[in-house]
Amino acid sequence: MSRTEEQGGVPTAGSLAHRVPDLGGLELLLAVARLGSLGRAARELGITQPAASSRIRSMERQLGVALVDRSPRGSRLTDAGALVTDWARRIVEAAEAFDVGAQALRDRRDSRLRVAASMTIAEYLLPGWLLALRAQRPDTAVSLHAGNSTVVAERLLSDEADVGFVEGLTVPTGLDSVVIAHDRLIVVTAPAHPWARRRRPLAAGELASTPLILREKGSGTRQVLDAALGGLARPLIELSSTTAVKAAAVSGAGPAVLSELAVGEELAMRRLVRVPVEGVALARDLRAVWPTGHRPTGPARDLLSLTRG
Repeated sequence: MSRTEEQGGVPTAGSLAHRVPDLGGLELLLAVARLGSLGRAARELGITQPAASSRIRSMERQLGVALVDRSPRGSRLTDAGALVTDWARRIVEAAEAFDVGAQALRDRRDSRLRVAASMTIAEYLLPGWLLALRAQRPDTAVSLHAGNSTVVAERLLSDEADVGFVEGLTVPTGLDSVVIAHDRLIVVTAPAHPWARRRRPLAAGELASTPLILREKGSGTRQVLDAALGGLARPLIELSSTTAVKAAAVSGAGPAVLSELAVGEELAMRRLVRVPVEGVALARDLRAVWPTGHRPTGPARDLLSLTRG
């Protein structure tokens, strides 16, 4: 007989999980000792009496000793059952302490949320999502770091953020993602620019040959534009935020390529004019991202659910 097999009906080796009764069984045994009745113990724990009897028998087989004497007058612990009950009480108390500690860890985790987001999402979508989250979790402190998609990935991979949002064509290495929205880049310019009065759409070649006000390399907006133009976009000015690009375009510095999300007010007020373009793929997905294999939990999970509501 193998050393890991049973001797006298009792396992003598192997994992503790196979040799020690589970917490449910130990709690049942403690209830029987306190109440003097298997039926009352079952009702207190919300299980049927047959299920309680089966659980006691399973523990007895596992331990190789009788734990409870059953009679019409009730249930009484055997001498071995009384001894096991003393041990069980210490195990259950330790489990309760473990549970309190785990809850403290969850409370600490849930008391803060660190978000990293690329600029367009940070400026035009996240404020509404965070307001909705605050209504659900008023005690959660939220910090937001806005940067380009490369910076978002770096913060997630260095455990400086719990969840991130990016706008590029691809998911940075080491991250999992889910699409939460769709967006389109458009060409805009000030009303005085010659493009504001043109009747025909811009072709890809003309857009590629014209110096533009652009986001910096590493941003999702720049990534989409470079891919659409085969890497040929020419910068007139490179700026590190959507707001700065928009302000430069409004001032008349030159044409810019921006998210539709960012310029709705300026288009409505005629501070900017949309320039039609043909033959250029400027659609993109907006994604929530997190380190591979570590799907968001707690407030990060709740925020993610709000983005897709």
